[in-house]
Amino acid sequence: MVLLTIFFCIVLLVLLVSLVKINPFIAFLIVSIIAGLLLGIPINKVTASVQKGMGDILGQLLIIICLGAMLGKLVAVSGAAQKIASVLVAAVGEKYIQWALVAAGFIIGIPLFYGIGFVLMVPLIFSVVYKYKLPAVYIGLPMLASLSVTHGFLPPHPSPSALVALFHANMATTFIYGLMIAIPAIILAGPVFAQFLKKIPSEPLATFRAEELPAEKLPGAFNSFFTALLPVLLLMLTAFFPYLNIQDPGVAKFITFLGDPSIVMLIALMVATYTLGIKQGKSMGQLAGNFTDAVKDVALILLIIAGSGAFKEVLTASGVSGQIASQLQSFNLPPLLLGWVIAAIIRVSLGSATVAGLTAAGIVAPLVLQNHINPNLMVLSIGAGSLAFSHVNDSGFWLYKEYFNLSIKDTIKSWSLMETLVSVIGLVGVTFINLFIK
Repeated sequence: MVLLTIFFCIVLLVLLVSLVKINPFIAFLIVSIIAGLLLGIPINKVTASVQKGMGDILGQLLIIICLGAMLGKLVAVSGAAQKIASVLVAAVGEKYIQWALVAAGFIIGIPLFYGIGFVLMVPLIFSVVYKYKLPAVYIGLPMLASLSVTHGFLPPHPSPSALVALFHANMATTFIYGLMIAIPAIILAGPVFAQFLKKIPSEPLATFRAEELPAEKLPGAFNSFFTALLPVLLLMLTAFFPYLNIQDPGVAKFITFLGDPSIVMLIALMVATYTLGIKQGKSMGQLAGNFTDAVKDVALILLIIAGSGAFKEVLTASGVSGQIASQLQSFNLPPLLLGWVIAAIIRVSLGSATVAGLTAAGIVAPLVLQNHINPNLMVLSIGAGSLAFSHVNDSGFWLYKEYFNLSIKDTIKSWSLMETLVSVIGLVGVTFINLFIK
């Protein structure tokens, strides 16, 4: 009954948005309340769960998305995005620009959380799309595949890192195995799969569209790249700090403060305000107008993401993940496959890759010791399962849909299938490595 209830709620959400044409935020609120009541949450606590879910997810993403949109707007209207696109195409040629973006996404995705990487790289994707009149999904999805793979497979991302600790795996070994799986997963689910998506119509978010400027009015190449990628550089520097073995607790606290994504984005925006704004002859009044327009463009996205957080919290608070996992534990499957299946089903049901991964880990942890399963491979198997078929209950689904301005049908055809390919290729990779490791 639990699975049927979740299925009913997901179908209802899709019907409300696609057929009835209800605003997705309102549809999420309606479905979240219905799901809470059907799954047994006390009637006086349903709204509290909805509010908590909205607060939790916006607490993580609100500052990053708003500041990221402002930075992206500035990168677009200043001509920096146009300059970056020109330099990239001059370096690799228009034929290979997709591969250049994939490589950039992979490098950037290693130190960055998925949501931050997405917000930072979208302006770069759209600058190439607009300048060279290329299909947005065809160009953009492979880079997002890179970000997704690093998020699910590679430490130091939260879910893989937590799984490494839970299974007492080796961080370096897990990273190496993850890299062996990540590269074919990115290639197959990225550029190869994107070949079938060239005809998907997409008019990306208007905030990153700017009039093409003459060459003499563009900022310099170094200024453009440095300013656009400054958040990445700052986050990479703080990620390497623990390996410097600095003992001073005051310095450690200060670096931790500076490394917080919200602080990084604020610093980057302040720098960009000067390098791409004031230095280029813009007044603070003009810049303030650009920033206001950017926030207006992402306001609906924030509400939709808040709604998805409410739905996820209702499903989590009802305890359905534990019920699903305990039912699946009775299946007689090989441990590595079982970990993947549990994580995948919870991911499809709840929408959260992190919740799916950690819940599955708690169930299969005893099996790892009993059956002498390689813990590094179990981390990757569960990580792969936690990426399976992202759909309407996942905030990443809506982030992609709204930024690329796609229909639900086309989002499923591109985004959801890409995530599923990454997940299945991950399982195949884990199984293959397991054949050669004792």
